[in-house]
Amino acid sequence: MTSVAVKDVSLSFGTVEVLKSLDLEIPEGEFLVLLGPSGCGKSTLLNCIAGLLDVSKGQIFIKGRNVTWEEPKDRGIGMVFQSYALYPQMTVEGNLSFGLKNAGLARDEIARRVAKASEILQIEQLLQRKPSALSGGQRQRVAIGRALVRDVDVFLFDEPLSNLDAKLRSELRVEIKRLHQRLGNTMIYVTHDQIEALTLADRIAVMKGGAIQQLDTPHAIYNNPVNRYVAGFIGSPGMNFIEGKVEPGTVPAFRVGDVSVPLDRYRFGKDAVRGGGVTLGVRPEHIGFGDNGKAYPFTGEVEVEIVEPMGSDTLVWTKLGGQPLSFRVDAERHLHVGDKVRIGFDPARASLFDADMGDRL
Repeated sequence: MTSVAVKDVSLSFGTVEVLKSLDLEIPEGEFLVLLGPSGCGKSTLLNCIAGLLDVSKGQIFIKGRNVTWEEPKDRGIGMVFQSYALYPQMTVEGNLSFGLKNAGLARDEIARRVAKASEILQIEQLLQRKPSALSGGQRQRVAIGRALVRDVDVFLFDEPLSNLDAKLRSELRVEIKRLHQRLGNTMIYVTHDQIEALTLADRIAVMKGGAIQQLDTPHAIYNNPVNRYVAGFIGSPGMNFIEGKVEPGTVPAFRVGDVSVPLDRYRFGKDAVRGGGVTLGVRPEHIGFGDNGKAYPFTGEVEVEIVEPMGSDTLVWTKLGGQPLSFRVDAERHLHVGDKVRIGFDPARASLFDADMGDRL
């Protein structure tokens, strides 16, 4: 069953088109992440679903009901914002119960919901504290709890972890994922952080310029990006991009300088043009090194230019066909600038993009 449906939705501010004829269907219980850089329209889309912004065109459905022109309070959603927006003069318990009191719920029902939310979020011991006595992570838990007590079917998160430090973000990511697994509610989560997207999502919608570039599982987006934009946005460290051309033949090959990469294992799309200028994309972790590199369909010798220790592994920079290339090695392998090493990769795990349009071939 579809939980949230966005049908042909557009939004403009004057002459500026922020959302462009978006269509999106979110099944019941899915965790969908809207991912993209600042200004791509992800928070705007979330605010349209919440009813905080009126769409210029199109319709929005929640649980099969057209809510396009309904007030936010009537849409059956709970929303968590980037800022905690807690009432400083109230205790945690007061913040959690305030909306329920305004809605006229019975005292026993309010107490039950507050107790349940506090148990789920492990903030029972904080109920009598005020926000000024809480850490950033605790405040964000309270903000999530305020949405949780509403007992709704759809939760909306607008970059809820962006104000926290790296350690707290990592901890709360786990808490949010555990929360989704426990509740099974539909969740729509906005972020510019690809790690949050990859770790939390059932599906990711990668956005750019008010349009969805790709909507798929984290695994599919990571391994089969539909264009160079998506490929470059996902992955840390980023994908290597090497400009060259495809030489057609019985076995087509990618050529850059004096380097030729056989493409017999690459899965071209049905309508792909196999000749002309292209960009080869290969992720650093898909490049083998040393004895491992020799086992791949393509191998070549390169010279180490920069070594970046990263703790669990090391990022090594070199050049392939005169263009920058990085690959990852185990932290126990000690390489030095000037070393000559053999690397290799399987073209089946690489991506080819049209040099002009950026689409995957």
